[in-house]
Amino acid sequence: MGGFLIALLGLLVILLVTCVRVVRQGHVYTIERFGRFTKSAEPGLHIIVPFIDRVGHKINVMEQVLDIPGQEIITRDNAMVGVDAVVFFQVLDAGKAAYEVSGLHNAILALTTTNLRTVMGSMDLDETLSKRDEINARLLSVVDHATSPWGIKITRVEIKDIRPPLDISEAMARQMKAERLKRAEILEAEGDRASNILRAEGDKQSAILKAEGKREAAFRDAEARERAAEAEAKATEMVSNAIAGSGSQAINYFVAQEYTKAVAKFAESPNAKTILFPIEATQLIGTLGGIGELAREVMGDSRSPKDSGSASLNLDRADRTSVPRTRGS
Repeated sequence: MGGFLIALLGLLVILLVTCVRVVRQGHVYTIERFGRFTKSAEPGLHIIVPFIDRVGHKINVMEQVLDIPGQEIITRDNAMVGVDAVVFFQVLDAGKAAYEVSGLHNAILALTTTNLRTVMGSMDLDETLSKRDEINARLLSVVDHATSPWGIKITRVEIKDIRPPLDISEAMARQMKAERLKRAEILEAEGDRASNILRAEGDKQSAILKAEGKREAAFRDAEARERAAEAEAKATEMVSNAIAGSGSQAINYFVAQEYTKAVAKFAESPNAKTILFPIEATQLIGTLGGIGELAREVMGDSRSPKDSGSASLNLDRADRTSVPRTRGS
């Protein structure tokens, strides 16, 4: 009796173990009844009928990464390049992922590889190196559309590396170097041109300023000459008026003034220590007499004719007693 109870208890434990299933987070189990898919078990505790229902597939519904091994691809311009890529996908329908395709990972890998060859084979080498975003977008669209019946979603397709042949890499390096040298020479030429333009502009402004300065100087010089000419004309007019009013006495005054200035210049000359020249005393005294008469007339001197006669007599005496002599200075 005790053995029977122990056997019955063991049987109950086995039934409980076989009919209770716990699904972990991030996974979905497919439940099959007599080998036919009936439902998907979401994360949590589930009770199934022992010996009738069983777990078919355990599907990972988290986003997964599938590494695409390196591929040798011939581009449109017959260049051989090596390409590595990765695919990110997520299972949306566990039933389709389990029963619509056999070997989900291998199917995604084969599909991505063939489309990678198709997309990159239709492009030139330069395009494959410079248009990775376009390649990724085209691959994502094609592979996602092809795998949608499998109940999965392709979230991203990324090109990891593109390896052109060694000779092409060297040619590209030389081309890049030549392009950079050309850019450097262009920039240097543009700098020289800008410098020459600025220098020419500076020379132009300098020439303009110099010309304006010369014009201003010429204008001021002409103005000064004009004012000097006006002053000279005015002085000449005053002298002419004086001569017209005083007669020969004014002429004698001006002649005597210039005469004395000339004598003073001879005396101040540094080129000679001794100067010999004749002087007619009578002429000089007569000139001084004319100056005295002019001064008396200008200042309104009202001296008597007797004084005037005495002055004339003294001048005549001086004239008679004067003799030519030599003056040294």
